[in-house]
Amino acid sequence: MTTPRRETKCPDISVVVPVFNAATHLEATLGTVQQQTLTNWELIAVDDGSTDASAALVAERARSDPRIRLLRQANAGVSIARNRGVAASQAPLIAFLDADDLWHPDKLRCHVERHQSDADLGVSFARVEFLSPEGQPTGKIASHPSCLLSPADFLCENPTTTTSNWVLRREVFETVGGFVPDMSYSEDLEWLLRVSCKGGWRIEPIDRVLTYYRTSAGGLSASLERMEQGWLRLITEARGYAPQVVARHFAAAQAVHLRYLARRSLRLQGDPALGADFMIRAFRSDWTLLIRQPRRTGLTAVAVLARLILASLQRWLRLGRRSSRAGPVSRP
Repeated sequence: MTTPRRETKCPDISVVVPVFNAATHLEATLGTVQQQTLTNWELIAVDDGSTDASAALVAERARSDPRIRLLRQANAGVSIARNRGVAASQAPLIAFLDADDLWHPDKLRCHVERHQSDADLGVSFARVEFLSPEGQPTGKIASHPSCLLSPADFLCENPTTTTSNWVLRREVFETVGGFVPDMSYSEDLEWLLRVSCKGGWRIEPIDRVLTYYRTSAGGLSASLERMEQGWLRLITEARGYAPQVVARHFAAAQAVHLRYLARRSLRLQGDPALGADFMIRAFRSDWTLLIRQPRRTGLTAVAVLARLILASLQRWLRLGRRSSRAGPVSRP
């Protein structure tokens, strides 16, 4: 690989990569930035106290590519890592990239051209394709809004899918502030909500797949519960600067978020009872979700219920087999 010459001018865009024990996928992620058709970028990787070879991998790349820098810190969480990366960056535009996601080669060029032609665009995002845990394309494309987004859009599900999909103006980040330091779930939604409520900038989509999101093979019940707690923390934060938005949309937003957690429990093959609990509470929060979004809501409810019934039947059959193996109980 040819070593790029150091650019003497300010980079067009800064890429901030928070890193924590990501050695398995990190080389592919860094490579996807080095393969960009737009070459005037800088990459700041913030190692958040990794105990694997992550920092060494970044340092090795940085030795051969002066556009890459490594910062290291004791483990403090993804929000502090991203904030530190932004503080160390230079460009007028900022992109975030998680250490296991990938980009299309035209990702940065498309976003930079879009922002350079539209001074009022605060945040842009593109279409996202899901990858398998091994990084193979699945052909599944995340749902994608076709218009600019309003505050209510960020109260339940993330219409941008992942921070790896964002490009934003530095001015926006400096004006509304960084990520809430102690948030590690829904911190992205909270930040976008703050931008939508506080700033005069637009958040708009690019109708092209430019980001590839690697799904996780893990994700147990505890992580789903932490996701719910993160969402409730988002609501607490939002009540401080958008109380009317929260009051108006809370019940519907909570229902959608709980349905999202129920669907995620299906994908991750988590505890069937937990998935059913999410769905029951979604209906309790706003039963009209079934009327407003019948297909997604109905299919999720049926799938969750069927999985719960199947798990109960399997448990009953196992108990029956154990009883039959034990044989009849002798009586005196």
